[in-house]
Amino acid sequence: MKSILIINGPNLNLLGKREPLLYGSESFEDFLNGLKQDFPDLQIQYLQTNEESDMVNAIQGAQGDGAEGIILNPAALSHTSIAVADAVAAVSIPVVEVHISNIFGRETFRHHSFVSRYAKGVVVGFGLDGYRLALHHLLRS
Repeated sequence: MKSILIINGPNLNLLGKREPLLYGSESFEDFLNGLKQDFPDLQIQYLQTNEESDMVNAIQGAQGDGAEGIILNPAALSHTSIAVADAVAAVSIPVVEVHISNIFGRETFRHHSFVSRYAKGVVVGFGLDGYRLALHHLLRS
């Protein structure tokens, strides 16, 4: 069975409540339950953290924990964390960066991600469907 780790960063625990016009009204837990039903032969592990160090540790430990790929939404840490970028650069399993909103249609400071350079690919602006697109890609890799 293939195993994928999804990591969500700061404030994504508020999905469904936080700025629904921008992020939608579905909680990530509800979305994740549907994703698991759609892919019953896939082991999907999930971590949401508001802490940079927890994210770095999860990225570094993913392969040792059996993950064959990572879907990473670093959220605001995309634009600020060289540590998260370095962790992505250091692992040998593919990482797909996902952003729910179109970061290029938002504030200028969101237009740059330190992580993108090291990610296998980046999915931006497709809402929660971005995770599904990233998952399909990882399954074909």
